[in-house]
Amino acid sequence: MTKHLKEVERLRKIVEAFPKVTITVLGDLVADEFVYGEISRVSREAPVLILKHRERSVVPGGGANAVNNLADLGVNVLPVGAVGDDEAGRLLMKCFRHKRIPVSGVLKDKSYTTVTKTRILAGMTHNTRQQVVRVDREPESAPNRHLTRELFLAAREYVRASDALLVSDYGYGSASPAIVNALRQPGRRRVVMVPMVLDSRYRMLEYTGVTAATPNEAEVEAALGVRIGEDWKKVSLAGKVVMERMQLQSLLITRGRDGMVAFERGREPLDLPIFGSDEIADVTGAGDTVIAAFTAALAAGASTEEAAQLANYAGGIVVMKRGTATVSRDELLRALEKAPPATRVH
Repeated sequence: MTKHLKEVERLRKIVEAFPKVTITVLGDLVADEFVYGEISRVSREAPVLILKHRERSVVPGGGANAVNNLADLGVNVLPVGAVGDDEAGRLLMKCFRHKRIPVSGVLKDKSYTTVTKTRILAGMTHNTRQQVVRVDREPESAPNRHLTRELFLAAREYVRASDALLVSDYGYGSASPAIVNALRQPGRRRVVMVPMVLDSRYRMLEYTGVTAATPNEAEVEAALGVRIGEDWKKVSLAGKVVMERMQLQSLLITRGRDGMVAFERGREPLDLPIFGSDEIADVTGAGDTVIAAFTAALAAGASTEEAAQLANYAGGIVVMKRGTATVSRDELLRALEKAPPATRVH
């Protein structure tokens, strides 16, 4: 058996083990709303287009999209987060229940507003729709002290029954450094710690005790105050700095069309070219797919390189889909049949 065949077979076994894995997701649950319209005419009131409404859909976004991706990968997923007593929150809960995802860790609070990102897309009949504007509805403040305490308790309870913890922090407070760091603190009811994988939009360096992180290149640049660009030496150095400052075991930096770079303690970084075409259709929610596949693989016993390769396949598949999308276990297995895992040499 050749090296590539052995690698593919190993990756296949990891993916086939996903249904045996349980992962807790502590995250900011977001409702991604898509409103589609046909260009009708120019308004007489202002120099803007009038769109004739055609359809509307609401799908899980943010941390909820990570939950959705894990479910479609066949993983047993336990979401922990907050929603408001509003339509968006009810639609998220409905989606979870439809996929038989337990919702006891999803806390509904009347004082909280479900984060909703509404994308208006316009186009002529049978043409590709173009996003015109995005409207974000956000809570006026982070979850209150009582809700934060309940999120911590739910996460602590679920982690005891899990193989990994995925943290999806979009900055809305349900997956704050305070909650996550408290899970690592010793005490009479200390949890048995499992791999903890982090995706934090604005504050990844504030977390302690994290096993792995999956930032994109822009987030790394913002955290370190550097500019990476196309320079391999710079991305390599930046990754090593993040690894050292956060005391990580693994780091996966996503770079859009340039693929990903995987870092593992004690090893040289691996440069992974993007799987499939680099003619990307839509990157909405791609980071959620990447961290879902990466975490699932680690929980199933994969090495950093194997987890990164599977995350790369998943990311390459999902960016070819429009809107907030997921990757199924069958799609991942089919991708493994199409092409062996690849790396670039530097």
